[in-house]
Amino acid sequence: MRLQLALDVSNIDEAVDFYSKLFATEPYKRKPGYANFAIEDPPLKLVLFENADAGFGVNHLGVETENSEQVEAAEARLDDSGLDTTGVNDTVCCYAGKTETWVTGPDAERWEWYVKTSDAEEFGTDSTAPFKSTISVGGGGACCS
Repeated sequence: MRLQLALDVSNIDEAVDFYSKLFATEPYKRKPGYANFAIEDPPLKLVLFENADAGFGVNHLGVETENSEQVEAAEARLDDSGLDTTGVNDTVCCYAGKTETWVTGPDAERWEWYVKTSDAEEFGTDSTAPFKSTISVGGGGACCS
């Protein structure tokens, strides 16, 4: 597993240049208004959404798992602890097929537990993500992989 950090950035090209240098790696996936880094050291999934109106900020946080069983186990644990989850769903979002569950923290921070199951050509949408952004591709979204 590794942590995921999804950021809104004002200029995707500048952000990709900066984070490529900072972590000494190129993006794993690059689409218009979107970049996805699979950083090995430190183990981090860094996702950037171009959103000129929002400037810099946390889009959402997440934990990328190795398989859907880990997503299901996390969802069961979160649900058993009294946290309100979206339940486990299969979806296409941010150019990827995923199995995921979402939970919202006490300050409205969004956390996603997910496993990527496939690549997709379309950005897609995630109708289950709490506080889903209404901004379209190139302007941030509620999901990523």
